[in-house]
Amino acid sequence: MYNNKGRYALMAVFIAAALVCLYYEQYQLAALAAFLFGFTIWSHFRHSSVLMASKHFKNNEFGKAQLLLDEVVSPERLAKSRRGYYEFMKGNMALKEEEWDKAEYHFQLASRFPVGGKTQKGYVLIHLANLALRKKDKERAEAYVKLAKELAETARSKDIIVKIEKELSRL
Repeated sequence: MYNNKGRYALMAVFIAAALVCLYYEQYQLAALAAFLFGFTIWSHFRHSSVLMASKHFKNNEFGKAQLLLDEVVSPERLAKSRRGYYEFMKGNMALKEEEWDKAEYHFQLASRFPVGGKTQKGYVLIHLANLALRKKDKERAEAYVKLAKELAETARSKDIIVKIEKELSRL
């Protein structure tokens, strides 16, 4: 659970440890340091800084979360569990900046990956229904609402779905 700078520093420590161990002919320890170096590289590409960003996101520190999400160079390399939440956070950030097309793009990607649970997936679909409603696309909004109803567990999400359905009846 490091950002990029922390991960790079950790990799440098592992390389230095491996070189020192090789100098003193401690081959098992050098192999262990090389393994830890490889593991750090693997976690850099598969997990990146998404977990740290999610902690800032949950604490409503969106600037810090955005900086950590921007460290992810290629989101397609993230593990499925991380990719869904990465896209969910990027979609919410785009909503806060009122970039509707960008938000829809990220929420559509988030809907294809595991996001955390039924409730989180339901909120992704609710956001997609709201964005479709904003574009006055009744068919897509109805489809998203239908899927969101199946996943809605909390009273808040059910209330939002009812409000969206009222807006859909006006179209």
